[in-house]
Amino acid sequence: MSRTRTYRCLNCLEHTASREFDTSHLSVTCPNCDSFERFVNEAVFRQFRAFEESPPVELDWERLERTEKLFISERLVRSTKTLDDFDVVEGDAPIGE
Repeated sequence: MSRTRTYRCLNCLEHTASREFDTSHLSVTCPNCDSFERFVNEAVFRQFRAFEESPPVELDWERLERTEKLFISERLVRSTKTLDDFDVVEGDAPIGE
């Protein structure tokens, strides 16, 4: 028996979908907001929300775009990366070392 994972629509943030596989995200049409949208892994979304509520002091979190924030959250949750592995470089996206 496999474990079910939950994914959340990044457009409306309301609808979730469950799947029996583990990936960083899905791209499906959301029945709630009717858009073909990325559904992010719920564990990644929880990390993203935690940083939104209490930004990490290691990064200039408020300066980052949403996509960059989700990328960092995904790497922290789904790999062995830590906040020390990221640098925010002026004019560039965050870079994982």
